[in-house]
Amino acid sequence: MFKKILIANRGEIACRVAATARRLGVKTVAVYSEADARARHVQACDEGVLIGGPAPRDSYLQWQRIIEAAKATGAEAVHPGYGFLSENEDFAQACAAAGLVFIGPPASAILAMGLKAESKRLMEKAGVPLVPGYHGADQDPALLKKEADRIGYPVLIKASAGGGGKGMRAVYAAEEFEAALASCKREAINSFGDDAVLIERYVQKPRHIEIQVFGDTQGDCVYLFERDCSVQRRHQKVLEEAPAPGMTEARRREMGEAAVAAAKAVGYVGAGTVEFIAEQDGRFYFMEMNTRLQVEHPVTEAITGQDLVEWQLRVAAGEPLPLKQHELRMHGHAIEARICAENPEAGFLPATGRLGVARWPAHVKFQRGDVRIDSGVDEGDEISPFYDSMVAKLIVWGETREQALARLDASLRDTHIVGLQTNVAFLRRCAATASFAGADLDTALIEREKAALFGQPGLPLRVAAAAVVAHTLAEEAATVGSDPWSRRDGWRLFGASARRFDLAEGEAHHEVLLSRHHQGGMALTVAGEAMAFAVRSTGTEQHELLLGEGLGQQRVTVRTYKQGEQVAVFADAGSALMTEVDVIAHAGEGQGEGGRLTAPMPGKLVAFLAQAGDTVTKGQPLAVMEAMKMEHTITAPRDGVVAELLFAVGDQVGDGAELLKLKAAE
Repeated sequence: MFKKILIANRGEIACRVAATARRLGVKTVAVYSEADARARHVQACDEGVLIGGPAPRDSYLQWQRIIEAAKATGAEAVHPGYGFLSENEDFAQACAAAGLVFIGPPASAILAMGLKAESKRLMEKAGVPLVPGYHGADQDPALLKKEADRIGYPVLIKASAGGGGKGMRAVYAAEEFEAALASCKREAINSFGDDAVLIERYVQKPRHIEIQVFGDTQGDCVYLFERDCSVQRRHQKVLEEAPAPGMTEARRREMGEAAVAAAKAVGYVGAGTVEFIAEQDGRFYFMEMNTRLQVEHPVTEAITGQDLVEWQLRVAAGEPLPLKQHELRMHGHAIEARICAENPEAGFLPATGRLGVARWPAHVKFQRGDVRIDSGVDEGDEISPFYDSMVAKLIVWGETREQALARLDASLRDTHIVGLQTNVAFLRRCAATASFAGADLDTALIEREKAALFGQPGLPLRVAAAAVVAHTLAEEAATVGSDPWSRRDGWRLFGASARRFDLAEGEAHHEVLLSRHHQGGMALTVAGEAMAFAVRSTGTEQHELLLGEGLGQQRVTVRTYKQGEQVAVFADAGSALMTEVDVIAHAGEGQGEGGRLTAPMPGKLVAFLAQAGDTVTKGQPLAVMEAMKMEHTITAPRDGVVAELLFAVGDQVGDGAELLKLKAAE
């Protein structure tokens, strides 16, 4: 076993590798950018080396500096994690040339599987089923369009050197092809430095099923069963589970043996994932092979009882695979939810900001357990625009899928993040849909269930308002003196009192009235509805609310977290973000000026799709921005005329920056 390794990555996966290395007694070296100087992964390792500026191209993609850091610190091997350089054959080759062990497959295997078109040809020779498509080297747009017409729409354009959903577009009609191809190539060149694409028939209602494979230097290769990763948005995974619901033993063996054949065809060593598109009738087609550890590897660990990072280290050190195929077993069911900083209601637009509150259910970290949370950030950390938007992975295990689903719902309910938008509430709704709960899975599940997933109300106003009032009363109670004259709760020696709260939720404003009776009871009036109100608070964050009387009384336990004027409320039924408005402090503030179109997040301006003087209609694409390694199209909020472009293509713009001015059409 190695004595010291360098982890050429950041965030959650760097922490994950460090945890197993520490358990095995292996020293670790972190590399970090200027933006990550105080990041958790740096603290998790024994040493740290600064390698450059915040942007990945200035730090985590600078493999020469990483190799220098490994040699300078005496590391024997380099673990690439996932993303960044994990599938870069030049980096793997450079490690070998520098006398360092690359904890991954040989550079030749990365090269063979990294180019999707070449890998398709290899798989065809190996007898692995393929989706009909074009995988040729000729990238003339006219030829690509002709091939798409031949294959028949819908087709999928995919970056040949891509992964992670980047450089991928579904095209449903011939007239959409050219624009989709241009966007796909643009994203591919920015993400991978290569704009070559392949085209495939877009299988209708497909399932995304992948097989975890492992090879060693002795030539042995096994599969550690399958994962179903069908629930996706923008071709990126949202929920992953193992085993795949409805999978028969015969089909599992067939897919596993095909995956092993694919790995052996390129002399594979280490952890890899062979991804298949599966039709509802069980037919499956090779899609690609990811020559690295996958984000969703914990669900495989949960059902097999194996530590895949430990397997990686042992195999890279020259040891044989820890288990043979016939020794591998599955037990129970596991589901992983990717918690991301994003706004599902705005097309999953990435969010940035500070994790003012990050509270989790009872869990273990980076090891197997009923509830596991793998994260590379702590409360108080910043989610920056430079890196991936994932905050954490929540992994649950149960004896059955039903038990795992129940644990997933409870764990998401108890995940409280404040300070930036996340997809936690969306994940909870997604897991509760009839399709997911009933295992009716395919990659269009989110679109099919959009009525249940988007535009859903959060907590009822009466509960959210009562929670804000309870939080305020608890805060005031914690600061009062011992005499009644210092009380701030409206106490009167004789008679009743009333107190007004001005609350806002989004654009809606509400007046809430708290009344105190001379007998000591309280009542709330919310949206014209009066109800009895009582509260028992534990500190300022946990409150037991009693709303109403008699048989209609509602008992609700809530958690509240206040930052500035905003109060985040969490309950079993959902969450709400309320603003307790100080009317005097905001006196004189007017509405925002019209005629502006602003950046919804910090990023790079990739293209303007309209020029000054153009007449545009509501919903028309006007600009393309790149943030967190993905392209995002910004559309016109209304009809009008473009008055002025305020930035140049290629500029970095901040969150809320005005991109262009719109004026009313004459």
